[in-house]
Amino acid sequence: MTIPPTVRDHISAAPHRSLFLAGALQGVLTLLWWVFDLTGRYAIAGSATVWSIAPTWAHAFLMVYGFFPFFIFGFLFTTYPNWMNGDKVKPSEYMATCCLMALGVVLFYIGLLTHKVILIMGIELMLAGWGVAVYVLFRILLGTAPAQDKRHARVISAALLMGWLGMAAYLIWLVTESPAALDFARHAGIWFFLLPIVLTVSHRMIPFFSSRVLDNYVLVRPYWMLWVMLACIGAHGCLQSLDMPAYLWIVDFPLAGCAFYLSYRWGFLRSFRVSLLAVLHVSFAWLGVAMLLYAVQSLVYMLSGSLLLGLAPLHALAIGYFASMILAMASRVTLGHSGRPLELDHITWILFLSFQAATVLRILADIVPMIAPMLYIAAGLAWLGCFVLWAAKYAPIYWRQRVDGKPG
Repeated sequence: MTIPPTVRDHISAAPHRSLFLAGALQGVLTLLWWVFDLTGRYAIAGSATVWSIAPTWAHAFLMVYGFFPFFIFGFLFTTYPNWMNGDKVKPSEYMATCCLMALGVVLFYIGLLTHKVILIMGIELMLAGWGVAVYVLFRILLGTAPAQDKRHARVISAALLMGWLGMAAYLIWLVTESPAALDFARHAGIWFFLLPIVLTVSHRMIPFFSSRVLDNYVLVRPYWMLWVMLACIGAHGCLQSLDMPAYLWIVDFPLAGCAFYLSYRWGFLRSFRVSLLAVLHVSFAWLGVAMLLYAVQSLVYMLSGSLLLGLAPLHALAIGYFASMILAMASRVTLGHSGRPLELDHITWILFLSFQAATVLRILADIVPMIAPMLYIAAGLAWLGCFVLWAAKYAPIYWRQRVDGKPG
């Protein structure tokens, strides 16, 4: 007698199922918490809540280390074996990563409300889950044939290590209150972890996906340009760490130029013929915009000593590029690995465009400071609304069988 699969069986059937589901829930929870904090802080609804640590640094941690990694690991556990012709990741391994990190995030929230000790325990669990993932992915990287093209995987693997070190530095800050540890955690999370990974995945996947659906497409994937961009990213991170914003333009203008060039060569305008492809191209275009904003702000600072755009460049990068790319890539992976047609429906397309509005609202908050509090909350609500609806649409796929009946 065949026992029908349970919800648990479906969720653990493939790496992306559990990790994307956890990421979708965290995408809702973290903005729900952040909007709640903002409305109280600016006395729009209720009064300010006292947290165990400064809410700004909690927000930064929850986004960089408590949200994006769920999607990153779900994607990499799926693609690493395919990229390098390696063995598939065992369910016990990717479920261990998911459960440890998810439990860690839960304890982080509890610790915010109660005591920093619980928050520290949550980060320790997250570090353990991250460590499992790094071990598994490095095993695939080092255990497959040298003939395989591992250039992208090597960059990503190194960035994952930097991300683990960044989270460890955040833990050290919580224990010791060392400003240096907090600075490293902040800068490593963006410049040594997230941006190298999202850029490298973009470099590998966007031209590949474009070549699959656009007629007469010439696949362009210049590795020398990827190395130049990664060098600029590393230099930016080092300059940020050394508190030298006046010199960022030296590396940010070339980085922006490379990003705009790749957008053009990869077929940004042609991508709008296929909405599932367009969401990837629109997301990538934000990289050029963000780095141009960084470069302009750096020049202005060098000439006047003023950080004219505030955190607008950071949020153009984090929301416009990182979060939009997560939404776009997760939608494509979910459709493809559930046996559904690779077509973006109108609802998801509208959600994606609405998410771009959230990015613009958050950028405007730093450019128009007179109404910044209202724009902060409007951007947060826009993110929240988009992720609630996206999760409501895609989350049920993760606990159901593939529509084509295949395993995975």
